[in-house]
Amino acid sequence: MADESKIPKGRVKRTAKLGSVLGGQGAKYAGTKARNLVRGEEKSQESLDQRHMEAAAKMVETLGQMKGAAMKVGQFASFIDTEFIPEEYRETYQEALSKLRSEAPPMPWEDVEKVLLEEYDGQSVEELFGSFEREAFAAASIGQVHRAEMLDGRKVAVKIQYPGIAEALEADLGNAGMLVRMARIIAPGIDAKSVIRELRERVLEELDYELEAQNQRSFARAYKGHPFIYVPDVITRLSRRRVLVTEFVEGIGFDEIREMDQEARNRFGEIVFRGSFGAVYHLQHFNADPHPGNYLLMEDGRVAFLDFGMTKKLDRDQIELEQRVIDAAATGDPGNLMTALHDLGFVRDPTKLDAERLMEHVRAIGGWYLEDREVEVDPVVVMRMIEATHDPRSEYFELMRQESVPAEELMGRRMEIGVVAVLGQLRAKRNWHRIIREWVYADEPETDLGRQEWDFFESMGVERVPGVAGSPRG
Repeated sequence: MADESKIPKGRVKRTAKLGSVLGGQGAKYAGTKARNLVRGEEKSQESLDQRHMEAAAKMVETLGQMKGAAMKVGQFASFIDTEFIPEEYRETYQEALSKLRSEAPPMPWEDVEKVLLEEYDGQSVEELFGSFEREAFAAASIGQVHRAEMLDGRKVAVKIQYPGIAEALEADLGNAGMLVRMARIIAPGIDAKSVIRELRERVLEELDYELEAQNQRSFARAYKGHPFIYVPDVITRLSRRRVLVTEFVEGIGFDEIREMDQEARNRFGEIVFRGSFGAVYHLQHFNADPHPGNYLLMEDGRVAFLDFGMTKKLDRDQIELEQRVIDAAATGDPGNLMTALHDLGFVRDPTKLDAERLMEHVRAIGGWYLEDREVEVDPVVVMRMIEATHDPRSEYFELMRQESVPAEELMGRRMEIGVVAVLGQLRAKRNWHRIIREWVYADEPETDLGRQEWDFFESMGVERVPGVAGSPRG
């Protein structure tokens, strides 16, 4: 019998494992529906409910065992209201998949201990820590997290990479290459080689916890003393390539935050927005992997941002191009939008596209922060955005086939979709456009959080330098 605790590593094995659970559950679901034709209505509904619960549980079990990119897909699906699942069962699947954010099947301690002994040159956790909990309290896509105390009593979180995960990620990246080849058929303009290279670089960077520690230290320094964003310290002397030790942060998780009142969710959503989008403009460096498991609401009202394994640095020229795109889209200037998107790499040949139609497409994707009004981001907004960027059934599909996604923009688009999905689960409400104007036009902030944040950055010597001249607004 195969050892279920081991991560399947080969591309064929991983594809087969994922395919078998999806195909198997699909066949069982079809069989249940067929049998329901001869059952009473009450019995039919009961058996269908049971089948969906079993399918959700099996999906979580399989993705949790696979770890890597497959598990990341499951984590992402857990906070997007997927339309291909019947509406009455979406909550069942989301509730099950959300366990991947913190309750994925842990690796056996003996496997984890081997990693620790290898990384610490044979020293045991008893020698290095005052106490160490062998039971993981959280799961990431490529590692699991344990509570511990240092010898001086300081509480820490210890993230340990799954043994065999490097090979598993390589297999997933092989599948990513196949997906990009398919994408080239759908969108002939895409620079597939550059996209594959960018994906490989960003994903394989996650395997190097020393690089993640470096990223986290950069963000922690930039936000030290910030009024509402907190990044935990890295314990450098105990961190290694496959072990990351950071300050332990107490806080409320996303599921509890979702149950708070509207204003509390609005505030939390604004902080996520400022910490994600704002980092592009304040730091020229952002976290490309936002999801609900990466945020904790601390007792003092600050939000702790966790997990810096996949980040992206931008140069000033690229940021200024982004600002030009936002300006042209927000002011309704199709000609300038076409030029800016061409300069950014999204449009290869402007003569082949209708500028007005392109404007419609951009506003379908980013209307929630391009329109100067208060917008509640809900699951409908999220699905419309995803449909306008990925779905062959979209009214913009033919236009998508003529557009491109430059490799340098790949992580930014990933971040944008992740953030809007988080906001959608919160149903957060703000005038997102007025916030983004602070970064595009250096407008004065209109929220309390904005005023606090700019006071902080100005005290740190960060100037407001817009890439676009101030634009009039109504």
